[in-house]
Amino acid sequence: MTEQSSPPPVVLVDGSSYLFRAYHALPPLATAKGQPTGAVKGVISMIRRLYQDYPGSPIAVVFDPRGKTFRHDIYPEYKANRPSMPEDLASQIAPIHAIIRAMGLPLLIEEGMEADDVIGTLAYEATDKGVEAIISTGDKDMAQLVSDHVTLINTMTDTAMDREGVIKKFGVPPEQIVDYLALVGDTSDNIPGVKKCGPKTAVKWLQQYGSLQGVIDHAHEIKGKIGEYLREAIPHLPTSQDLTTIRTALELSVNVDQLHPAQPDREALRALYQEMDFKSWLAEVSDDQPPSGSSKDNAGSGNSSDSGNGNSAEDHPPEGDLDYRIIDRQEDLDRWLERLKEAELFAFDTETTSLDYMEARIVGVSFAVSPGEAAYVPLGHSYLGVPEQLDPDQVLEQLRPLLENPDQAKVGQNLKYDMNVLANHGIELRGIAEDTMLQSYVLNSVASRHDMDSLARRYLDVGTTSYEAIAGKGAKQRRFDEIEIEVAGPYAAEDADITLRLHRQLRPQLKAIENLERVYRDIDMPLVPVLSRMERRGALVDRHLLARQSEELAKRMGELEALAHDEAGEAFNLGSPKQLQAIFYDKLGLPVVKKTPKGQPSTAEPVLQELAIDHELPRLILEHRSLSKLKSTYTDRLPEVINPTTGRIHTSYHQAVTATGRLSSSNPNLQNIPIRSSEGRRIRQAFVAAPGYRLVAADYSQIELRIMAHLSGDKGLLTAFAEGKDIHKATAAEVFGTPLDKVNDEQRRSAKAINFGLIYGMSAWGLSRQLGIPRDTSQEYIDRYFQRYPGVLEYMDRTRKEAHEQGYVETLFGRRLYLPEIHSRNNNLRQGAERTAINGPMQGTAADIIKRAMITAEDWIGRSGLDAMMIMQVHDELIVEVRKDQVDELTRALEDLMSQAASLDVPLLVEAGVGDNWDEAH
Repeated sequence: MTEQSSPPPVVLVDGSSYLFRAYHALPPLATAKGQPTGAVKGVISMIRRLYQDYPGSPIAVVFDPRGKTFRHDIYPEYKANRPSMPEDLASQIAPIHAIIRAMGLPLLIEEGMEADDVIGTLAYEATDKGVEAIISTGDKDMAQLVSDHVTLINTMTDTAMDREGVIKKFGVPPEQIVDYLALVGDTSDNIPGVKKCGPKTAVKWLQQYGSLQGVIDHAHEIKGKIGEYLREAIPHLPTSQDLTTIRTALELSVNVDQLHPAQPDREALRALYQEMDFKSWLAEVSDDQPPSGSSKDNAGSGNSSDSGNGNSAEDHPPEGDLDYRIIDRQEDLDRWLERLKEAELFAFDTETTSLDYMEARIVGVSFAVSPGEAAYVPLGHSYLGVPEQLDPDQVLEQLRPLLENPDQAKVGQNLKYDMNVLANHGIELRGIAEDTMLQSYVLNSVASRHDMDSLARRYLDVGTTSYEAIAGKGAKQRRFDEIEIEVAGPYAAEDADITLRLHRQLRPQLKAIENLERVYRDIDMPLVPVLSRMERRGALVDRHLLARQSEELAKRMGELEALAHDEAGEAFNLGSPKQLQAIFYDKLGLPVVKKTPKGQPSTAEPVLQELAIDHELPRLILEHRSLSKLKSTYTDRLPEVINPTTGRIHTSYHQAVTATGRLSSSNPNLQNIPIRSSEGRRIRQAFVAAPGYRLVAADYSQIELRIMAHLSGDKGLLTAFAEGKDIHKATAAEVFGTPLDKVNDEQRRSAKAINFGLIYGMSAWGLSRQLGIPRDTSQEYIDRYFQRYPGVLEYMDRTRKEAHEQGYVETLFGRRLYLPEIHSRNNNLRQGAERTAINGPMQGTAADIIKRAMITAEDWIGRSGLDAMMIMQVHDELIVEVRKDQVDELTRALEDLMSQAASLDVPLLVEAGVGDNWDEAH
C-alpha cells in the first residue's frame, strides 16, 4: 500500500499583531509623496515570507474588526485604556488589506470577534480534520492554543514555539496560559489581574496549586501583602479568566476548506506597488516575471532597497537581467579563469555530495565577479543520461593556483566548509578575505539566522531558490550529483551571485563601525582556517572503552530498575508517568508536591528531585534517567560518528550561532559532554591521545570573574586576584566577616554561588533556593557583597543605563550584543535583557579571549616545529595533542600564549594538565 503524505499545514496569520509590530519595528518609511508605508512593507514582507516557508499551504490573514466585540459585553472597561491608533498607522490599513486581497489570500474580519478567536476556531477546526496548524503571531495570548498539532511562529524574530517552547518561555504549559494571564493581568487590554502579581509569582502559584481555581481555593494559605492582594482579586478573577480565554468554537463566515488562495491579481498588485513605491516588488509582477510566491519570490523582511538602505541598481539587477552560465567547454572555462585572475575579489562556492565535510566530494563549483553574473562548472553529476562534463581533476588543477593564492581575495558564505571540502581534493584554500555569514553575525549576533537564504531576504529583499525546490524533500531528496545540470546550474550560480551581492551590502556597514570591523578582521575571520584545521584533525576516540562504558551503564540501569521494583513492591515501567503516579501516590502515599494542569499529582523531574530528598524510589528513578541519557546521547552515539578512515571524531564548530560570540559545536556537541558526575567525566576518558603522544588541556581559571574585576574596576576584586587569593574564600571572608584562614567549606560554597550568581543576574530568591536558605538571609548576603564590592554594583547600574541608552552592550574588544527587549513593556522581558546586558560583556569577552588565544597558539605551533596539533576547544579550554617528549615545551608555551591573549587589570590565570586522555589532562 502506498503511504499517503500528510497535507500541508494551514497557516493562520495574526494580521493585527503584525500590524503594530511592523509599525514600531521599522523606520518611518514613506513614498515620494509622503504617504507612510513602513507598516505596509513590514506586514506584506512577512506574509510573502510565509509564502516561501510553507509552499502549498492554505494561508489566511486575520484582522480585528472595528468597534466593540463580545468581550466588551463581558467587561465594558475592556481595552478602555488603549490609546487611539496613530494617524500614520491608520492610513496604512487600507493598502495592506488591498495588497493581501490582490495577492489572492483570504482576508478575514469577523464582526464582533477578535482575530485571536477567529484564528483559534480555525486552528481547532483544522486539527479536528487531521491538518496541522501554524499560527503566525507575536501575541503571547496565543500560547494557550499550542498543542501537538498547533505551533506558533514569529517571522519578525525567526522563532517557533511548540509545547516545550511555551513551558520554557512562560514556565507553564499551554493548558495553564489562560490562568497565568488571568493572574498577571494585561494593562494594554485593561484586564485586571492580581495586584503586584508578576510572571514568577503566577508560575509559582500555578505549579503549586495546579489551576486558577486551585489558587483561589488556597488563597487563605498565601501570606503577606501578596496574599491580601490575591484575596482582594478573587471576585474579578473569573472575569479575567474569561476575557483571556481564546474561543475555539465560534460560528464563522468561512471554514478551513475555503482558505486556499486564489490567483494573484497582477494588475491590482502593479497599481498598488507603484502607488507604494515598492520598486523591487513592482518588477516581479511585470508581464515577464513569475507571480509572487514562486520559487523566485523576492520576499523580504523590511530591510530592502525600497526602505532606503542604499542598495544600488547594480547590486539589485532585475531578475530578467541575470546572466547565469553553465560552463561545459574548455574555452569558456579559460575565459572565466582569466576574469577571476583579474578580479580584485570574486565569490566562490562549492556544490558537494554531502553536508559532512569529511565525506563530501565536489560536484561542481560556482563563481561570481559582478552582481547578476555568475557561472557554474559541473564536475561530478552522475545521473542517467548526464551530458559530458569537463574532466574534474583537470579543472581542479587549473583552479589550484587561483584557490591557493593568498593574494587572490575570495568571498564566500561559510567558507570554512568549502575549505574543508577542497582539502579532500588536496587543495588548500587561501585568500579567504570575506565571509558573508560572519559579516552578518558580527553586525548583529542576535539575528536568529545567518544562512544565505535568510540574509538574502533580510538585506537584499530577494527570495532564493531552496534546495528542496530542486532536490525534493525527506527520504526522496536527491543528492546534488543526481540533479540535472540544467537545474543545478542556475541554483549554484545564484549562490555565488547572492554571496557577492550580500558582501557588497554588508561590508560597508561593518566598515562604518570601527569596533565591529576590528572584531571581524582581527578575530572572527582569522579563526576560520584555525577551526577548519581543527575539524579535519579530529579527536581520537577509544570505541572499545565507550562500548564497555555502555555495557556498564546498562548493567547499572538494570540494577537500579530491580531496586526500584523492590522499593515499589512490584514491577513497573520506570518511564511511565501513569504507572509512577499510581505507585508514588496511590500505593506509597508520597506527598503531592505539585499537580498537573488536569489536577493529577505530578511526576515531573523537579517533583522527583524534591521527593528524592526524603524518599528512596524517586532517587532511584532520577539516577536511572541520568544514566539512560548518558548512554543514549554519548556512549552509544559517539562510536556512530567516528570517521571510519581516520578513527577520529570530527565535530563541526559554529561561529555564528550564539549571541555572545562563544563557539558551539555539533555532531557531536562537545560543549555538552557532562563533567559534574563521575559517570559523565568517564566519557572524557574515551577521548585519547595517539600512541606516542599525550593530551595537554589548558583552561582559563575563573575567567568571567576576572573580566568582571577588570570591567568594574572594583578595588576589592582587583586586589584579591592580584594577590592570587582564592576568590571564593576572599568573598566569603568579606560577606561573612570571617578571617580568610577561618573560612569553612560551607561559607566558600555560598560565596561561590554569590560570585557566579550575581554576574548571571541571580535574584535573592534564586540564591535562597540554590543555597537552601531563607530569602531574607540570601538578600542579606547580596547586600553585604555589594557593600564590600561597591564597584560591581556601580558597574551593573552603569551597564543597565548604557544598555537602555544604546540598545546594546559591548565586549572588551568591541563585539556588540544587541538587546531587542531592553525597552519592552513586558517587565519580565525587560529584566531578562538587563541581566543579559550585565553578563553579556563578560561571556562575550571570554569568548573573544579564547578565540584570540586559538589564533595565536595555532600560529606558534605551526612555526615552532613541534609535533603538536590543537584538536578541540570546549568552553574556556584548549586541548592539544603533542608528542610525549615535547609536552613540557608545549605546555609552557600554551600557558604563556593564553595568558597574554588579553591585557586585563588582573592576571589571566591558565591552568594546564597533561594525560593520556582528556579526563586525565583536564
